[in-house]
Amino acid sequence: MLKHAALIVCLTPVVLLAQGTIAGDWVLTQDVYGNPLHRKLTLTLDGESLSGTIGRQKIDGSVKGSTIRFTLKSGDAIDEFTGTISADGMAGTIVHSDKGEPSPQKPSWSAHRVPPRRTGPPQRHEFVPTAFHRQFSATNPPVLRIWPGDTVHTTTVDAGGSDEKGVTRVLGGNPETGPFFVETAMPGDVLVVRLNRVRLNRDWAISDDGIVGRALDPEFAVKMKDGFKNVRWHLDRQLGVARPENPPEHLKNFTLPIRPMLGCVAVAPGFGSAPPPTGDSGRFGGNMDFNEIVEGATVYLPVSQPGALLYVGDGHALQGDGELNGNALETSMEVEFTVDVIPNKPLMTPRVESSTHIMTVGLGGTLEDALRAATAGMGQWLEQDYNLTPSEIAMVLG
Repeated sequence: MLKHAALIVCLTPVVLLAQGTIAGDWVLTQDVYGNPLHRKLTLTLDGESLSGTIGRQKIDGSVKGSTIRFTLKSGDAIDEFTGTISADGMAGTIVHSDKGEPSPQKPSWSAHRVPPRRTGPPQRHEFVPTAFHRQFSATNPPVLRIWPGDTVHTTTVDAGGSDEKGVTRVLGGNPETGPFFVETAMPGDVLVVRLNRVRLNRDWAISDDGIVGRALDPEFAVKMKDGFKNVRWHLDRQLGVARPENPPEHLKNFTLPIRPMLGCVAVAPGFGSAPPPTGDSGRFGGNMDFNEIVEGATVYLPVSQPGALLYVGDGHALQGDGELNGNALETSMEVEFTVDVIPNKPLMTPRVESSTHIMTVGLGGTLEDALRAATAGMGQWLEQDYNLTPSEIAMVLG
């Protein structure tokens, strides 16, 4: 009798461990030819029966003691997960079979809990960057871990790598501040970035006197053959205007009102993507160079990696509707932002919201591709948040 009693005492914690820790959200990491694939795993346990989702795909399985099994089916492909539950999480192997593959693959997998949202008031962080990145990469180590609701006050260098004191800190090409790891953010979520403060922190900017070739007809191209010389601008922060430091003859009294903005706001792109350089843009955001990403705006980006991995940079004192000379008024910047996470919300393309407008950013290899992406993204937004029908969407957009 004592042996039976001892056996029950030993087994009970294992059963309770499974019942108490399995249900809920997990970060599932699968090895794919040496590359980590991160997905959101949501589990529900009813006795020994297991159900749930990986991303938006349904799974079913079972839990017996410390052993977990579940199956994911997608077309002709079947993934059978087997693993062990421990105090640190779960880990095991997958048997992946596909109708078109001669033999099954057996990669490894592991999972750890998505932490619950932190209780207590949001925190404000003063972050002084000491290094900057020239790729929007998921492999760059986070510079700071923050929570939804937290605010970060920091600075950026200009597109050429110079800081507010004019010291070159890094090679040029839109070097970024970050990445910031946002706790609880998971693939399939939306990262919300509210720009509380986008301010100049020096009195000069760099641009040039050229126009990019694809904007020129042959006659104008001949006239612009000596272009792309550097032009330095003075930024009068008190008056809020910019003027060339050494103006040519016809621009002696030329001034422009400054409107500071960020050319780059990005999260790390998803699995299978080579880390894009910080001059690139896409669904992850990046070098969007959209002149409405100013103080007071809110940027929405689809999360593809755990923690989102937020980057900011490429400050402009002013930019037109595009960069016809390949630059805006490039300068360093003081930035303050607050983050939040919207769970389980599909997003086709980056979104920007101001006090008066909602805007989608269409990014593509051609103008037509970008137009289609922006239109589809706006249609999705109006359907998701405003419950408009296709006919109503067309009426609004038209």
